[in-house]
Amino acid sequence: MIDLKTYGYTEIDAIQGGLLPGRVTELRRERFTVMTERGEVTAVLKGTFYYGAAARVDFPCVGDFVSLHYNESGNSLIATVLPRRSKFSRADYSGHATGYTKTVLEQVVATNFDYVFILSSLNGDFNVSRIMRYLTQARQSGGQPVIILTKADLVEDYTLPLLEVTQSIPGVPVHAICSHTAMGLNELNPYLLPGKTIVFLGMSGVGKSSLLNALMEKNVMKVHAIRDVDSRGRHTTTHRQLFMLPSGTMVIDTPGMRELGLFDADEGLSTCFTDVEEWFPQCRFTDCRHQTEPGCAVLSAIADGSLSRGRWEHYLAQQHENKYVQDKTSYLIDKRARNKTLAMYSKNTKRNGGKKI
Repeated sequence: MIDLKTYGYTEIDAIQGGLLPGRVTELRRERFTVMTERGEVTAVLKGTFYYGAAARVDFPCVGDFVSLHYNESGNSLIATVLPRRSKFSRADYSGHATGYTKTVLEQVVATNFDYVFILSSLNGDFNVSRIMRYLTQARQSGGQPVIILTKADLVEDYTLPLLEVTQSIPGVPVHAICSHTAMGLNELNPYLLPGKTIVFLGMSGVGKSSLLNALMEKNVMKVHAIRDVDSRGRHTTTHRQLFMLPSGTMVIDTPGMRELGLFDADEGLSTCFTDVEEWFPQCRFTDCRHQTEPGCAVLSAIADGSLSRGRWEHYLAQQHENKYVQDKTSYLIDKRARNKTLAMYSKNTKRNGGKKI
């Protein structure tokens, strides 16, 4: 028998009689690997999950706790997904086509984690703006963000980019490491606690697989070389998977994402940019757009150096992206509702011999 508490299960959520609780540890196409008290089982989804599939965000994801109908001689059947205490989502622009557009869907990347390790390489692809965009979604997720600057051996002095990150993103732990030499890995020990779950986020080639191998103390993931031309890598991780470290900590490794689309990130933006939004109530006008209005506290703060222009521009860029996703999603939802109404009207008209009803 396996104690699911070692996998973070708290038994807070009641399981219906006859169903077995478990945690999803791997997803390949439509087959799930689930850890239960009876061991590791392969499971598929109950048919009800596929009704209205285009709009559902409660499909099981790696990290989810689920209840299932156990089958000892074949595939078990996932019945429900238990409430999530945290989740990381991104905007998915590859949704189902609707006319000449595609629906913007919420893509849940990982769930039920305690820490979000945002990995960024210190090579030529180092980008503070990208780290800040990951941070916004990490704040939205409910997990505690931690910034990991990898490949510290590739720069002569990593203290300079380390300082740039800490100054641009105050209040978030930042660690510089080298997975191959183990430099800085001891700084991660406070996060590597039994029963805790960490999700790795970052682009391809930033060293997620190398760090996982180092923490696992064995090679569980292949490591690919990065391209010299742009310091970027190929996808090493092709699917999401949960690993149990020797420390008893769980790590969810995710495929590298070249684009991170902010999804419903209002709360995350406010949390990440409290130093920006604290100026808003001080403006003369409550509807101040912070452009040319007299008495604008934001413009005054930028002018006297209390608020850096770069910080303000980062905020505007993320607000613009978040609004774009929300507006596009609302438009497509309304469009689908109108099309459905017209389709029903047309169907009823044909049913009544062409007469309007």
